[in-house]
Amino acid sequence: MIEGRVVRLRALERTDVERAYAWVNDREVTQYLLLRYPMSRAQEEKYLAETAEQGNSFADVRLAIETKDGLHIGMCGLHHGSAEDRHASLGIMVGDKSYWSNGYGSDAVMTLLRFAFDQMNLNKVELGVFEFNARAIACYRKCGFVEEGQRREHYFQNGRYWDIIGMSILRREYEALQPGSAETTVAIPQT
Repeated sequence: MIEGRVVRLRALERTDVERAYAWVNDREVTQYLLLRYPMSRAQEEKYLAETAEQGNSFADVRLAIETKDGLHIGMCGLHHGSAEDRHASLGIMVGDKSYWSNGYGSDAVMTLLRFAFDQMNLNKVELGVFEFNARAIACYRKCGFVEEGQRREHYFQNGRYWDIIGMSILRREYEALQPGSAETTVAIPQT
């Protein structure tokens, strides 16, 4: 398990199906994801079974987000890992809405970034976020992500086209956020 401040990240298990199935069929949750169509229980069972069987690899890391007391509240991962270019795409879903806006998502992102940079030796982690997802954009900025650009009118939802904002964080930017790093230590002049 990968320990954060308030969350821990662990491998997905087949037993996660009940909660995951509810989340991927909750429109309030999926409006922020690239999940347009409802999923059957059989589809979610198959996804989790294949994930558990295949395990994680450099190309695709899929993890459950748990609270410190073991409650499964969401999923996150690093996808499309490129060994040559040292980058991957981050995805996250806090499916349990009672944990929204309480720091669990940002802790999961920071914990996943620590794993990406310190264990996988990545240089860049990128993501795409809908322009209307202000809560996620604020979370990503808080975690050190910067905007790289946007894919204009890239996704159709609720009767209109929406932009997807591309964001990323580089290893050196992540390291600058860490307590005790040269970039975060303020030198106090001697008098």
